[in-house]
Amino acid sequence: MTARPAPVVAIDGPSGSGKGTIGRLLAKKLGWHYLDSGALYRLAALAALNRHIDLGDARALAGVAATLNVRFTSTGGGERIYLDDADVGVELRTERAGDAASRVAVIPEVRAALLQRQRDFAVPPGLVADGRDMGTVVFPDAKLKVVLTASAEARAMRRHKQLKEKGIDVSLPDLSWDLAQRDARDANRTVAPFRPAPDAQVIDSTSLTPEEVVAHILQWLQRVGVVAERA
Repeated sequence: MTARPAPVVAIDGPSGSGKGTIGRLLAKKLGWHYLDSGALYRLAALAALNRHIDLGDARALAGVAATLNVRFTSTGGGERIYLDDADVGVELRTERAGDAASRVAVIPEVRAALLQRQRDFAVPPGLVADGRDMGTVVFPDAKLKVVLTASAEARAMRRHKQLKEKGIDVSLPDLSWDLAQRDARDANRTVAPFRPAPDAQVIDSTSLTPEEVVAHILQWLQRVGVVAERA
């Protein structure tokens, strides 16, 4: 008998829309696994930067992506991410890594190299995956597809607050410009551009708390029979 595939909730959205916060909260609520697909692209970009590889060298970057030596561990204080056995959790969230990841993510060879690695996260009891193409490319058969949106101002403010809390100093105008550039690259890349899946549920998180967004998603999961009413 063929085992049923693990259910997947795909959450897509632009930078600062809250998909990471929502994804983690939802995964914890459900007791499922969580995939931050953006972290894989940041890891690939960071590995390339560390090795002084040209971010325009598609072949070399694909090789880096295909052979990433990464490890995710859970601790009492959250998650730790290791690249080549070095803890890169803080470095991974810098604007330097984010900008490099956005550039690397437009390369078809890199996306192809990371595709199966992302799909391998879908194991029982289930997976909450967030990114830009979770519902359209990586998990097109996801039980529920969600697209998170938020105003450009709200996204910039959230990202600024997040970085300040991590001790990373960046100006709000510079951050707003950087987010706009990333949005353009994500929407216009030739492979897996950021587009809402036709069957996705769209939610604007601008004026909602993370808990309110998660409550909406749980209601949708109940309607499609993935979780019970008491989840």
